[in-house]
Amino acid sequence: MTAVDFAAFVDRLATVSGEAILPFFRTSLGVENKGGPGQFDPVTAADRAAETAMRTLIRQSFPEHGIVGEEFGNESAEAEYCWVLDPIDGTKSFIAGMPAWGTLIALTRGGEPVYGMMHQPFTRERFTGDSHSARYRGPVGDRALRVRRCGGLGEAMLMTTSPLLMKEADRAAFGKVEAAAKLSRYGGDCYAYCMLAAGHVDLVIETELKPYDILPLVPIIIGAGGVVTGWNGGSPKAGGRIIAAGDPRVHEAAMKLLSA
Repeated sequence: MTAVDFAAFVDRLATVSGEAILPFFRTSLGVENKGGPGQFDPVTAADRAAETAMRTLIRQSFPEHGIVGEEFGNESAEAEYCWVLDPIDGTKSFIAGMPAWGTLIALTRGGEPVYGMMHQPFTRERFTGDSHSARYRGPVGDRALRVRRCGGLGEAMLMTTSPLLMKEADRAAFGKVEAAAKLSRYGGDCYAYCMLAAGHVDLVIETELKPYDILPLVPIIIGAGGVVTGWNGGSPKAGGRIIAAGDPRVHEAAMKLLSA
């Protein structure tokens, strides 16, 4: 059985999660803070409803599979096949009524992400990848995703969700890259990585990510021809400090500045 066999099922997961989320979007829903003192890490009923819907469908369809989710923890995470779920990546955008959020779904096999989707139900867009290819489906049609070439950091468009989310030393290192880039934009969460895969952005740099924040995006970025690693060049699977680029030359140049 290959990851491609699961593509139709991932579409079903995206559909049920979107149906759970959209009734809450741009309404006066309650927001809880699950962050520690001095932190704001919001969660809503939409997050929980979407993850519950996806977990229910996975358990019914593949009871032997594991599940790792942001809101309800791990179930059989050591299983050969494991689903990694982030029901709303970009909850802060969600509660602000902004559309820069999405549902992240990954399938891992032996701990490696083999299929990923970012679904934005409000804009009706789906970005998928299996590390060999990546595709977009939405109101403007169905097409292959491909990163764009960029000759150097001085020509690059850089994105991050917010430098304020970074620790002081990391923020200073990010500032060096930002100063060298042609343009930087804030916001986006998972959407920024999909815009990189679609060839609209050249570089995404973030920190403090959890595995469910990045694992679903790895097969999309790589499938579109991009590069995604930790700041040290290692695997991005554990999250933490992440750098993704459409052109390996930009990735290398940014990594040098981050470690300088």
